[in-house]
Amino acid sequence: MISVVLVGVESPENLGAVCRVMKNFEFSNLILINPQCDIKDIKAEIVSRHAVDVLKHAKIMKRLGKFDYIIGTTAKLGGDYNIRRTPLTPEEAVNKINRIIDKKIALVFGPESVGLSNRFLDKCDFVINIPSGDYGTLNLSHAVAIILYELFKRKKRKVKIEPAGLVEKKVLEKKFNRIAENLFSKERFNIEKQMWKRLVGKATLSKREAFTLLGFLTKVENEMNLNKNKKQRKSKGR
Repeated sequence: MISVVLVGVESPENLGAVCRVMKNFEFSNLILINPQCDIKDIKAEIVSRHAVDVLKHAKIMKRLGKFDYIIGTTAKLGGDYNIRRTPLTPEEAVNKINRIIDKKIALVFGPESVGLSNRFLDKCDFVINIPSGDYGTLNLSHAVAIILYELFKRKKRKVKIEPAGLVEKKVLEKKFNRIAENLFSKERFNIEKQMWKRLVGKATLSKREAFTLLGFLTKVENEMNLNKNKKQRKSKGR
């Protein structure tokens, strides 16, 4: 289930337009985090036209709740060393989303003026950037429309593989963190931790793939502990 999440939406007209786009492509779950406009403004209702039900059923929250996958959007590009802003195109992202479509997914868009903050991007499994010309920032409702259209084209397809969810991802994350803490400095560990989160998120693993990877990491951790115990016993023997 996909929820469209607007963080700090500033314009009632943009809010109404997003509701209309959601209705066009058969999406109904709208979450508003700390909206900066009056969502009851008549302008929002007028622009939404026949999607007033989406507007009226929108959930207002102070923070993002629990989701199996959190997918952000950004107009600012990053490179290999700016992990949080290394994006996928809408087509690439939707191919991955289609593997996890039965999971609880948040599709997050930032305020019109500044976009998503680094704090929100750090929570994301991966981010999407919509390629455009020299003026690279799209209107909020246009960005939502492009991504939802890509999703709508694939919406009816059935996914037979059971995807990994939040629980499996958290178990993998904890296992990796325990291993990485023993291999890297504190500064490097934070970078590796963020990189691992994005790697697992972008992979959109199946449950079987997640369990296979967990089994491998468990063997690595056990081997590390075994070698550590051998060194401790050898040290005591001296």
